[in-house]
Amino acid sequence: MIPQPTLERWIEIKLGLRNVRIEQRLGGGNSNVTQLIRHDDGLAVLRRPPDNTISSSAGTGVLREYGMLQALYGRVKVPKPLGYCADPSIVGQPFSVIEHVDGVAIAEVLPDNYLPSAATISRLGTELVDALAEVHVVDWQALGMRSPSSPEHYVTKQIARLRKLRQEEFGRELPLIEDLAIWLSDNLPAPPPPTVMHGDFHLDNTLFSRSTPDLRVIIDWELATIGNPYADLGLMLAFWGPRRIEPPGFSFVQRVSRIEEPVISRRQLAERWSERTRLDLEHLDTYIVFALWRLASIVEGAYLLYQQGRVDSDYARKLEYDVPALLEEAANVAYSR
Repeated sequence: MIPQPTLERWIEIKLGLRNVRIEQRLGGGNSNVTQLIRHDDGLAVLRRPPDNTISSSAGTGVLREYGMLQALYGRVKVPKPLGYCADPSIVGQPFSVIEHVDGVAIAEVLPDNYLPSAATISRLGTELVDALAEVHVVDWQALGMRSPSSPEHYVTKQIARLRKLRQEEFGRELPLIEDLAIWLSDNLPAPPPPTVMHGDFHLDNTLFSRSTPDLRVIIDWELATIGNPYADLGLMLAFWGPRRIEPPGFSFVQRVSRIEEPVISRRQLAERWSERTRLDLEHLDTYIVFALWRLASIVEGAYLLYQQGRVDSDYARKLEYDVPALLEEAANVAYSR
């Protein structure tokens, strides 16, 4: 149980907000808890690890996200960071407070005020890819941002890490995980210069205006780093365009972006990104394969926890289908080239 009066008092003292009340949890996100903060001058948002987190490093994502917001605010579309607390005596875990931005996360249906048309969906796509390009052209070195070692090798390090985790704690039989890891290792091109990357970029991790298809902010930066921009583009485009698997894996974040109407294509969106970043698209399909494989490999870990009885949620249960579907779609892209 979060000691709410202690938390509210910390926010009032450290951030200068008056008459703070911690209110309901906000929807979305499987890594961190997001709660609404109400105060005399408006609203803010609390970000913290889950109550019953299993990972001892769960707070790392909160700190990573806050640092990214500090660096990027005013340069790209992110909410303003207001404060960070690493002191476990306040709530038992680190947390951050960020600006509340009024908007809607779009996943399964369009907002009521949107015209349900191919033009609307296409506008969502261009807004997404333009915002992503803004992130990728940020001069992170000029901002003094710290990078991990060998950031240009982000993709190869991800493949090695996820294969190692799979070997250490093997769950169900999913031969495509290893098959695609080998395919990726054999087909990866030379990496581009490293850039800021979101790490989990798709429609559901943004907030749009409630009345028009205009992107307001990119949220959920806990996986952000300095790395390979194609990994971000690959995931966004993997969640766009014609469906190869029905329903697709993670359909709850693809129902809007993968409708059957003739909307703007993956290739058109990619070319728009390329024009802004000056990065070529020669190996785009490889990065779409990587994005689908990486997501499947990561969330298979959550399904293993469910199988072990350590977590129980609708999200975890549905991974029984979602992970194989993601892998199947990745294989279709890889082996149909």
